[in-house]
Amino acid sequence: MNMHATAADVVSAVHPVSLRINTYLINLDRAELRRFRMERLLTEIGMEFERVAAVDGVSIALPRRDFDAKSYLRRHGRRPNPFEIGCYLSHVECARKFLASKGEFALILEDDLDFDDDFAEVLAAALERQDSWDILRLSTVNSGRKHKVGPLTASRSLAIALTREKGSGAYLINRKAAGWIADMLLPMRLPYDIALDLEFDEGLRACFVDPVPVSQRADAHSQIQAGLSTYRIGRRRRPWSVLPYRMAAEVRRFAVRFIRLAAWKVRGPAAAGRLSK
Repeated sequence: MNMHATAADVVSAVHPVSLRINTYLINLDRAELRRFRMERLLTEIGMEFERVAAVDGVSIALPRRDFDAKSYLRRHGRRPNPFEIGCYLSHVECARKFLASKGEFALILEDDLDFDDDFAEVLAAALERQDSWDILRLSTVNSGRKHKVGPLTASRSLAIALTREKGSGAYLINRKAAGWIADMLLPMRLPYDIALDLEFDEGLRACFVDPVPVSQRADAHSQIQAGLSTYRIGRRRRPWSVLPYRMAAEVRRFAVRFIRLAAWKVRGPAAAGRLSK
């Protein structure tokens, strides 16, 4: 770092959009290499951020009040994964920190991401379209079709996904969505990315940036993904409730988002927003 940098140099290094967004980086205390890498990337973009120490699955002991083991088994059909629980609670903590601030928008980031060169431009454009979304998804680990509903930048669009999208690497939220995450998503009953993709049940509006400007790096050392077979339950032993629950969620998702998509196509984003409120 240049120790002779002036105050003007420091200010000019911060991208203007960073001043409108509270950015939270979720990172385990023991994942120092990930932290250093993400700090460098965000500094290069000009994004100020607050590091949020992730809840470490190693320290989680069950039972606990913020995890509903019975509902988790009925809905997800797996044994509790302490690292998954830690991830979930870390995202909830970001929402709480945001609500405790005076900020209008929050950018939530995990620590295994890559950003496209126009990432800050995309964020600025997204804020100009803030009336179109409560949750704006900036990454995904799925390849499902995104249905474009309007331009965002010269190369990206706002879009709606009619099917389930997993991954919670990067997303923008407003205060309404943060309140839902902090209050309604506890106790934990599903993995975080699956719970986040059920925003429509609370009348929230979710959009994607298409194509997404953030990619989530495949990490062989991810403790959530490592040893997943340990937490899986064979089909014959899986609760009968899992399949009906998943089917019902898919039907609701498709129906609500399709109606919103159709309204947007016919009457514009204002009409689509009214349908979700």
